[in-house]
Amino acid sequence: MTKRHVSLPDEAEAGMHAFVEEVDQRLAGDEDTCSVVEDVLIDLSGDRDAYERWQSGEEVSAAERVRLQSYDPCHTTLESEYYAEKDEEKFRRSKHLQWLWRQFDSLPIADNVEFALRFRRMLADLLFEECGEDCRFFKGITFTYGHNITIGDNAVVHDDVHLDDRGKLTIGDRVSISDGVHVYSHDHDVVDQTEVRNYHTIVEDDVRLTYDSMVRAGNKVGENAIVGARAIVQHDIPAHHIAVGMPAQSVKIKPGWEDAATPLEDAGVTRQSDRRLEYDLPDELEQFDEFQRDLTPPR
Repeated sequence: MTKRHVSLPDEAEAGMHAFVEEVDQRLAGDEDTCSVVEDVLIDLSGDRDAYERWQSGEEVSAAERVRLQSYDPCHTTLESEYYAEKDEEKFRRSKHLQWLWRQFDSLPIADNVEFALRFRRMLADLLFEECGEDCRFFKGITFTYGHNITIGDNAVVHDDVHLDDRGKLTIGDRVSISDGVHVYSHDHDVVDQTEVRNYHTIVEDDVRLTYDSMVRAGNKVGENAIVGARAIVQHDIPAHHIAVGMPAQSVKIKPGWEDAATPLEDAGVTRQSDRRLEYDLPDELEQFDEFQRDLTPPR
């Protein structure tokens, strides 16, 4: 069964197209990205009058001021901003685009599915390292930076998915990522959790990651494979396999692909170490341990 085709009325289509095109051109042009993001969020939120009153020197409450200031991504922080190993130059721009994506999703207009899909697709093309054709991004998707994500053609990412690109994520063509999925590219040491290891995580063409599943850092899900609901991928999943459970185990090969697939008994190989990404920290970095734990084992 295929989906039904849905279109907007001509007037709505024209207005939506004009708006998305205008924002795209401004973000891709020479304007300051912070200013563009601020303008877009003020207008979409219907706060232009209040903003102009504030800018003209009229008195506003502390709460109003915080709200109005927060339309400008330069007045905000994201969790990933605190990560010591991030690429500062890339992050300066990706932060602004990520803020626009997140704040757009918090607005009522983000429930207009056709409009929201096009708006996010426009942002993905600017934010991700590479984004293929005809991708669909639904509501509540989060990512670490965005600029370490490569995604292929005709991929669909559903509601409340987290794409952790603290390391690197490669997602292939026609991949379906269901609601609540988490795909990770970083991990923490089991003794000192402030020690972070980054990896390249790979989801190949035609993969289905189903509801609430997780792919841990540095693993690869092979082409045409399925990861079952709430499964946790802790090693590579071979192409054409169906993997379920915690941890995910291959339980079946897709019917018709038996001759092309690795035998079930040969599945379960971990290649995480092969995909580790090393990084250097600046010499002048002032590091801090937010936990302040004593990591010395008892004698």
